[in-house]
Amino acid sequence: MTSRIILDIHALQNVPPSNLNRDDTGAPKTAVYGGVIRPRVSSQAWKRATRRAFDDLLDARELGVRTKRVTELLADRIRALSSEIDEVTARELAAETLRTATGSKIEVPKRRAGAKKDADAESPEAAPESSYLMFLSSRQFDGLAELAVEGAADIKGFLKNKDNKARAKQIANSRHSVDIALFGRMIADSADINVDAAAQVAHAIAVHRGDTESDYFTAVDDRNTDAEPGAGMIGTVDFNSATLYRYAALDVDLLERNLGKGLRENEAPATPVRRAVETFVHGFLASLPTGKINTFGNHTLPDAVVVKLRSARPISFVSAFEKPVLADHESGGYMEAGCAALADYIPEIERAFGAESTATWVLRVGPNTHKIADLGTEVASLSALVQSVGAAVAERLEQRG
Repeated sequence: MTSRIILDIHALQNVPPSNLNRDDTGAPKTAVYGGVIRPRVSSQAWKRATRRAFDDLLDARELGVRTKRVTELLADRIRALSSEIDEVTARELAAETLRTATGSKIEVPKRRAGAKKDADAESPEAAPESSYLMFLSSRQFDGLAELAVEGAADIKGFLKNKDNKARAKQIANSRHSVDIALFGRMIADSADINVDAAAQVAHAIAVHRGDTESDYFTAVDDRNTDAEPGAGMIGTVDFNSATLYRYAALDVDLLERNLGKGLRENEAPATPVRRAVETFVHGFLASLPTGKINTFGNHTLPDAVVVKLRSARPISFVSAFEKPVLADHESGGYMEAGCAALADYIPEIERAFGAESTATWVLRVGPNTHKIADLGTEVASLSALVQSVGAAVAERLEQRG
């Protein structure tokens, strides 16, 4: 059996009263697990937070943009390459190039076309959009802009050429950004340029039973006088608090295929993959969804982190909490009991299935996490963890060639 390179990231994080991720009623999301209701934060919410964290960790050229307004972005790049092309023409070039490259419908939305009819006749034409969110890398936008400028004289005729059409598709399906390589891309109209996600993020759930509470609040009108007592507004906001188990798995082999090997001069082949792995580990652990953040100010970080490098399938340790953790009756708190449950469960599941990892790192804070200290090599900081994991992944890739 071919040896794989899989990274598992596990974290326990205390979150005080908050509403990180709301359902359609505005209440914090929940899930039933182990027969009880648990606070939950969806995988989509934490993936979004992780992607936003990348902005501080990577150069913008290594990231992508997910938007319906792809025509505007591509048109801006076209005009940057050729000042002789006006805005309207640039949008036409962009729309035609994107249609060819992605096979997607690119047109002015009906709502904006209608607004144009009701507006001043001299107002600029609304830009065409894709019918769904489209995820393209900065380097893909650059390549498509260069192609559009090359065929600007007759873009439709230019792109009807078989070789030029193939070039457009090849540009849209190569030089993927780190976030596309990690989280994937689906283009419904052109499945051949879809990208399978290398990262999988689980819904974060509480290790214990949790209830949703409601906060009644009032707001005072600053212009009220003593003759006008009372609130200017009243309302309620739902919230909960939890010790969350967070889990993510990263298929490093798929990540390498999505990114391609390093081609820069004096760059090791594993460099792009290592950089993406380090960015994901850092971004996932340090990020936090921002739902109702101004209301609750719930800025926390994980107290306990376990990262495992495997040569086979990923393994979540959520079963350690299928039986809800109970708080200590005297001192309270779930973190210590959560760490104890992990420390007991991990060796047992790995022994039973012969699934020992090739390397394990532990990052922990405070005395409540001491029971996980012996699960692996303890590191002192997030930066040390990121560097250690990145170096181990690069070594495995280089050994395999």
